[in-house]
Formats: sequence, structure tokens, C-alpha cells
Amino acid sequence: MHSFNYEVLNMFDFSKVRTIDDFPTPGIKFYDITTLLKDEKEFKNVINDMWEVAKQLNPNVLVALETRGYFFGPTLSYLMGIPFVPIRKKGKLPAATYSASYALEYGTDSIEIHQDAIEEHQRILLLDDVLATGGTMSAAIQLVRNFNPEKVDTMFLIELTALNGRDKLKNCSINSIIQI
Repeated sequence: MHSFNYEVLNMFDFSKVRTIDDFPTPGIKFYDITTLLKDEKEFKNVINDMWEVAKQLNPNVLVALETRGYFFGPTLSYLMGIPFVPIRKKGKLPAATYSASYALEYGTDSIEIHQDAIEEHQRILLLDDVLATGGTMSAAIQLVRNFNPEKVDTMFLIELTALNGRDKLKNCSINSIIQI
């Protein structure tokens, strides 16, 4: 389910994203956004596009996933005047946490959020750079549901449609800037 008309966006130049075959394991195609980040014009386009989508979703809090979601999350939360909350890999947060495990294309992992990170009944925007198989974001949705949110929306810079990751994301809107 999409909640925004993407035709009004700047639509960044996807050729600025470097593609690396067989990373981190054989058979995986990795989309390296560091090449996009170093191009100030395209990075501004990305931030502006994500901001336009985020404004339509009207969240109270922006939650981003480690690590590449952090490239965009704090900037968007600053522009929107709302709190930023990190989701981190297991063992990286110092206070009491909720934890969720998930499967990746190339293994398994766990993520955590502080138990006092979000107030109940907030509108949450979950942000990550790429939607691939949906495992990481599905775990993130599970984490934020601990806070009894009013609604949960997701946003991605890139969605890899062939991997059907959106099938794992239930009861939330799925907003991707670029679908490939």
C-alpha cells in the first residue's frame, strides 16, 4: 500500500548508487549508497524526496535502522521537528531493550530498541535504506508494536521488488522512493 504520489518527487539519479556483485556473500547484489552520499546534489534530492513522503505520513517519531537508515533518519527528524530513535544491532544499546531476531538473505541477526524510546499511541515512521526480503523491517515493526502505536508507516530509499519484501510487512504503509 502506498500513501503518496511519487510523481512530484525529484527522483534522484539511481546511477549514483554503485552496484557490487557477490557482496557480502556470493550471489548477493549489494547496492552501495556511499557513492550517492558523496554527491551533494543527489543527496539533497534524496533528502527532499524522503521529506516530502514523510510529511504526508505525519509521524510523531522517526525510527531508523542501523546502520544505513542513520544516514537519513536524523536529518529527516530534524527537518520535521520530531524525535529520532535508533534501532541497533543486539548488544549495542546500554539500557533495557526489546529484541527481535530475523533472517537475512545471507544469515540471521537480531535488533533492539530501548524500552523507553517511544511513548504509547504515537505515529511511527520506520526508515531504512533498502527493502530487500523484508526480514529486517519486519523485525523492526515487531519491536515498535511493543509501544502500542497509533499507526506504523515504513519508508525506504530503494525497494528491490523482485525479492517481495513488502509481503512480510503487515498492517503498515510501505513507501519507497525508487523501486527496481
